[in-house]
Amino acid sequence: MRRLVLAFLVAFAATPALAQPKDTLTVDLPGDVATMDPQLQWDTESYSVYRNIFDNLVTRDVSGKIVPQIATAWHYTDDTTIVFDLRTDIVFHDGSPLTPDDVVFSIRRITNPAFKSPQLSQFDQIASAEVTGPAQVTLHTKSPYPVLMAQLVKLSIVPKVYVEKVGDQKFNQEPMGSGPYRLRTWQRGVQSVLDSVDGYWRGKPPFRTVTFRAVPDGPTRIADLRTGRADITRGLSPDDAESVKSDKSLQLLPVATERVAYLFINTLATPTKDKRVRQAIAMAIDRDTIISALQQGYARPVNIVLTPADFGYVADVPGWPYDPARARALIKEAGANGAVLSFITSPSYDRRLNEAVQQMLGDVGLKVEISVTDQPTFLHRRQGTPEDAGALSQGRWSCACQDADGVIFPLFRSGSIWSKMNNPAFDAEVDAARTILDPARRLEHYRRAFQILREEVPGIGLFQDYAIYLARKELKWTPTANEAFFVMDMKWQP
Repeated sequence: MRRLVLAFLVAFAATPALAQPKDTLTVDLPGDVATMDPQLQWDTESYSVYRNIFDNLVTRDVSGKIVPQIATAWHYTDDTTIVFDLRTDIVFHDGSPLTPDDVVFSIRRITNPAFKSPQLSQFDQIASAEVTGPAQVTLHTKSPYPVLMAQLVKLSIVPKVYVEKVGDQKFNQEPMGSGPYRLRTWQRGVQSVLDSVDGYWRGKPPFRTVTFRAVPDGPTRIADLRTGRADITRGLSPDDAESVKSDKSLQLLPVATERVAYLFINTLATPTKDKRVRQAIAMAIDRDTIISALQQGYARPVNIVLTPADFGYVADVPGWPYDPARARALIKEAGANGAVLSFITSPSYDRRLNEAVQQMLGDVGLKVEISVTDQPTFLHRRQGTPEDAGALSQGRWSCACQDADGVIFPLFRSGSIWSKMNNPAFDAEVDAARTILDPARRLEHYRRAFQILREEVPGIGLFQDYAIYLARKELKWTPTANEAFFVMDMKWQP
């Protein structure tokens, strides 16, 4: 009799229908988080995590439309003044209310040149911000700025009192926002663990705990999904995606994005200071082979460093033709045959593409040395001095604003932390384009800007990138073109 009772209890406990629903989510990221401060780095690993800790002034819905979040409504009083009405029922994780003072503080902080945010160029057209009512903030721009709302999608609101109390360094280590999750632990290079926030103003978060793990190796991330160690990952290569198509326990979630894959070329240091070398590099890269052999359909070709998903894309500016013979001749003319080019990168970028570029440039007489570091170190070098930024690097750029102002302005405008080019004619074109409200006139400035970029070659557009996610079959989520990784939009399904 005792054996029958024990057997019944074991069977009862193991019945799937009676099991507790899973209330955790584990995410494998290709790299480590560089920062938890939303007003510092704008890299995919970092914002995949911190976007879930903070709320933004405005956001986009799944269709890409700009919609309210902290701001409930907004209106222009003239071409350079916009008024925002704010919610009054939002609190930070310590229970303190989110107020207009926090919004103004967040704007002034990210636009303060002394703060040295890599995102500064995306917000530096804001001249001032002020509290103009108990639930109202007014922004003034330096000139008419057609991309303001698209840029404000990325403005996370931080708590003024807490940041001023603990300082920027500790705030990065122990962030506090008003979002659906709070940071429990951050083991650098290993994982970040987030806990759900009770009473979150938008509703109950779908998971009690979310763990983001740094797993650079693609096959390991796939194995984690197959064994249930992880529930979702991003950054799969097309080869990885093809290898899991037949696995019924998993689902591929690819989406064409506004992200442009490009090859950065340093114009201010290294042998690539010579324009002939840069033009030779452009003609040595076989983009069609890269797209067909490496991307396997998860890409669309572009001639410029921008995608058709962005305003400012001009299809009539030609790319450089694939012409290795001409490339060899230019390299010889420049006296650069056998020159060594440092290619800096990290595990967040497709190793095969790096090696393909290395081989293609080797075929025309250039020696490429690939230098791999972790993502934070790579970003530090890429954003550093021209002498430390290497000759080449692979980039996958997204501004989440769907406008050329958020792409070629920070990448190539002199003075930007990302730019390794100094061209006054280019600067004049992109400066003008960000101060004109008429779309047709803006487009003409961008056309001329892209013609300059074609001639100077500080970078080469390779393709419109796809974000390739892989998830357990039970996870319901729809990825978007702007790559917003909002855990609030996910849930388990039977």
